[in-house]
Amino acid sequence: KAKMSQVKQVGLLAAGCQPWNKDVCAASGDRFAYCATLAIYIYQLDHRYNEFKLRAIMSEHKKTITAISWCPHNPDVFASASADSLVIIWNVTEQKVVAKLDNTKGIPASLSWCWNAGDAVAFVSHRGPLYIWTISGPESGVTVHRDAHSFLSDISLFRWHPKKKGKVVFGHTDGSLSIFQPGSKNQKHVLRPESLEGTDEEDPVTALEWDPLSTDYLLVANLHNGIRLVDSESLSCITTFSFPSAAASVQCLAWVSSAPGMFITGDSQVGVLRVWNVSRTTPIDNFKLKKTGFHGLHVLSSPPKKKPCSSQRPTKNHHTSSTSEAVPPPTLTQNQAFSLPPGHAVCCFMDGGVGLYDMGAKKWDFLRDLGHVETIFDCKFKPDNPDLLATASFDGTIKVWDINTLTAVYTSPGNEGVIYSISWAPGDLNCIAGATSRNGGFIWDVPKGKVITRFSEHGKNGIFCIAWSHKDSKRIATCSSDGFCIIRTIDGKVLHKYKHPAAVFGCDWSQNNKDMIATGCEDKNVRVYYLATSSDQPLKVFSGHTAKVFHVRWSPLREGILCSGSDDGTVRIWDYTQDACINVLSGHTAPVRGLMWNPEIPYLLVSGSWDYTIRVWDTRDGTCLDTVYDHGADVYGLTCHPSRPFTMASCSRDSTVRLWSLTPLINPLQINILVDRCWDEIIGNTDRAVESGAPPLLCGKVSKDIKQEVEKLTGNPRGKKLRWFSECFSPPGGSKNLWDLVAVIKGQDDSLLPQNYCKGIMHMKHLVRFRMSKAQELTTVKMSKFGGGIGAPSKEERLKEAAEIHLRLGQIQRYCELMVELGEWDKALSVAPGVSMKYWRKLMQRRADQLIQEENDDVIPYCIAVGDVKKLVSFFTSRGQLKEALLVAQAACEGNIQMSPLSATTGSSNPGANNADDYNELLHKVSKELAEWYFQDGHAVLAACCHLAVENIELAMAALIRGNELELAISVGTVLGESAAQATHYALELLARKCMTVTTWDLAADLLMMIPDNKLQLVKLCAFYPGCVAEINDLHEKCNLPDVEECLRLAETVQADGDILETIKYYLLSTEPEKALPIGIQHVKEQLCGSDWTLDSVCPYLDLLSYIRTERLVLHKCSEFRNELLILCGYIGALLAIRREYNSIVPALYEYT
Repeated sequence: KAKMSQVKQVGLLAAGCQPWNKDVCAASGDRFAYCATLAIYIYQLDHRYNEFKLRAIMSEHKKTITAISWCPHNPDVFASASADSLVIIWNVTEQKVVAKLDNTKGIPASLSWCWNAGDAVAFVSHRGPLYIWTISGPESGVTVHRDAHSFLSDISLFRWHPKKKGKVVFGHTDGSLSIFQPGSKNQKHVLRPESLEGTDEEDPVTALEWDPLSTDYLLVANLHNGIRLVDSESLSCITTFSFPSAAASVQCLAWVSSAPGMFITGDSQVGVLRVWNVSRTTPIDNFKLKKTGFHGLHVLSSPPKKKPCSSQRPTKNHHTSSTSEAVPPPTLTQNQAFSLPPGHAVCCFMDGGVGLYDMGAKKWDFLRDLGHVETIFDCKFKPDNPDLLATASFDGTIKVWDINTLTAVYTSPGNEGVIYSISWAPGDLNCIAGATSRNGGFIWDVPKGKVITRFSEHGKNGIFCIAWSHKDSKRIATCSSDGFCIIRTIDGKVLHKYKHPAAVFGCDWSQNNKDMIATGCEDKNVRVYYLATSSDQPLKVFSGHTAKVFHVRWSPLREGILCSGSDDGTVRIWDYTQDACINVLSGHTAPVRGLMWNPEIPYLLVSGSWDYTIRVWDTRDGTCLDTVYDHGADVYGLTCHPSRPFTMASCSRDSTVRLWSLTPLINPLQINILVDRCWDEIIGNTDRAVESGAPPLLCGKVSKDIKQEVEKLTGNPRGKKLRWFSECFSPPGGSKNLWDLVAVIKGQDDSLLPQNYCKGIMHMKHLVRFRMSKAQELTTVKMSKFGGGIGAPSKEERLKEAAEIHLRLGQIQRYCELMVELGEWDKALSVAPGVSMKYWRKLMQRRADQLIQEENDDVIPYCIAVGDVKKLVSFFTSRGQLKEALLVAQAACEGNIQMSPLSATTGSSNPGANNADDYNELLHKVSKELAEWYFQDGHAVLAACCHLAVENIELAMAALIRGNELELAISVGTVLGESAAQATHYALELLARKCMTVTTWDLAADLLMMIPDNKLQLVKLCAFYPGCVAEINDLHEKCNLPDVEECLRLAETVQADGDILETIKYYLLSTEPEKALPIGIQHVKEQLCGSDWTLDSVCPYLDLLSYIRTERLVLHKCSEFRNELLILCGYIGALLAIRREYNSIVPALYEYT
């Protein structure tokens, strides 16, 4: 049966956009999509926060995706084609395949929906013909276009006309176009650029777009000959656009639908975006966005709608004359009127970067830089700085990522062919060794960014594995398709050459003996070599696999134990001391690649395979504990976080890296720590832990270190112990930040905070102080501003002259009005105080309103100057800039932003007092918004950090509980003490229920024992427990409850006294729990018949009754009571759901009634 995997995905590094095919980005409405090599990433606008979030990853294609096209009339559907002759139609909303067409006769190089033809997609291979696939309806099937075939030159892309039915244009690699439309003569290979006429030079068409405002005009870009606007009817060139330098070349262009006649181009050499208008042959504007060239461009048709800011605007209509009060002129500034089209461009770059650029505001709304665009073969955490993860890819680069922010920090120079394997240098050497398909091995110095050594002993043969010894940092091993495993020193001196009968794919240094290394070979054998002897023969050869052996891994905790993964789909466990295979792990349905032992639990092994899955094994009896299906392709590399042994990363042919938490698999351990069991039940030695059926015990270095530290502590070590273990079990991404905040709240000295504390969510008392010091560093940096419009007409000259005269006459207000009319706000504002402060404030506020309407960042100083904190906070919040809003609110709370005295309400002597409360409320409100943003993004721990930063302990605990971080909530709550007690008790109760479902009853009892008023909870636990009488009595004793016989007697006694709740309680605990049903149900029914019952008066009875064990309820004699209980629980449950605002489940609950 399909069960939810327990291993939890806790992070995803998305791929970049592939630079090889043309139509690999597309957009529709508030979504855009781009293709990596094998997967399509779809981002969607989250209207609440006005930002794009990853909505789906579609991976069905097994070979390179060649094109995608969004359906013009249905925003939920798009099509994609790939190099294995496959076309797929997807539904984004349902995230599933709607239709598939394989064997497309030739690789579909370009693909597009047929406008005006309902459900039809057209595709073409390099030489044609054009195929049209009708997906549904009576006409469904594939037909060939009557005319579009037998071309003389390859097709680079084609475009249907969006308005004129059936009209289509093809761009060819020789620079010509072919145009077809029903009812008129076909034009093949026309309109080559003039400079090419009569030659046989190639100058491929790189971009083609129909003019959205005409039926015949077409923009064409050729790689070397730039852009032309051509007329498809008269076959003439209307305009040739000229570039600023001969070197500028164009790979992509797009019309800006929101600004008629405007289009943009992306330069393929450097990342320059140019803005054009068809009426001018030179660009109107250009922005340098990145160092690397453009690969694709797409303009989002509807720019994201912004929420209107909630600032109060004057409602009365101002008709302006030059003497009335200053009002912003309705006309746009020169610059806006011509050069900057509003709109968002999806930009893809040659280095795989993908972004969404807001052309109006000149800023990135979203930028995903430096993603791998191809299979990632290996990933490794840095041993001495686990925040860094290195990845190696088919695209010839190594990248180093910061796993907390999921961004790339370093990337290697590239051009290494394929990189199969990497290995960090031991200690703090900051180097990575890489193994390539044809360029030998190399050492890359990460901070310097250059390759410092190369190894060429294997010649041009591929090296599949490279391993830097961590016991002896001078030695590096490589193994290659030439059959050699070579051990050398880092400066290249060969120490050993071990010859194998066939290619060697894997090698691994023993973790216990620095002179031992194991290899995996194509001849199906595993070999172990001993370096301390001069012999080149293996010490041991293990045979048993039925296909080639790939990786081998020594166990870090059990001496002499190693595992190997093979193309036969199994993992074998070998014992070097017994010369034997001690277990075979079967379950994968394809070759096994990634292998990783857990560094704390000696029997846990993780494997990744070409069957797209990751499996977690218990190697004691060979059972598969869990299978993870999230990767969309072969899983190659697995690596474990050095200081968080239950966090691992995996990489795959789907070009993503994913982070996982294995903690759920060893659940009882965390609870043993929470309930403060003795060390023996938490930490053990390897021999004890590998006995079959033994509960999981920690045996690794991380846990031993924690134990040592805890034992050094004086006083009560509980808080520290909870924190250290919690960090060991939690994935990265906020748990450290959370504990730092807990320490601040508990009054720890600031000097003890770690260095990177200021990068995370800071406590409110540090926020402004830290930003202040950061601002001082930045003051030395000068900012440059964009130039203004184009020469001023004479009317402006006349107004200026008039203003100067008014000024000399002392008519300052008049001068200000004219300056405002001229758009020279700064001059007006600088002399306005000469009229009065009141007038100056009015002008400032008006300017601020105008800038907010324009969504201009320049509004900030105006709001700060007049102390309008609320307007500024709402401006930031509406744009989703919650962190900025938080900073302003905090500064106001600390009294850094003053309301100037005039604005204070007259009569209040101290304007500061009432503001402080306002600001504090504002600060809490913004923190709440920021927390909700993190929570919606799946980061419950960071949401809790936001609440803790403003000391809102109740909400912080609620965020952890809502995010199902129960163990963390209990640890943090225990340390925070009284202020978090209520939430901690609730979390304990929830965790105990979880333990009851996985039947760890004694742990559930221990958890409930930590709640002070726990009698009722313990009764429910015992009532629900399914053991035999003796076991039940043991549990009763543990919970301080009388044994079952005694309970039956007590029930009968209490029933005589008429105490219903106690009667039900004791019957449930007795040997005849079903006797409680009629008593409880009757009582509830009687209450419901009255008119003064409340939910709180009925709930306790039903709640208790619901803990009767199922096998008693299904007895024939209980069937009537069972139905009544269901109906009552459904009815009361629905009312409870309404009270708690869980509206979505109400109808389902009412169905029971």
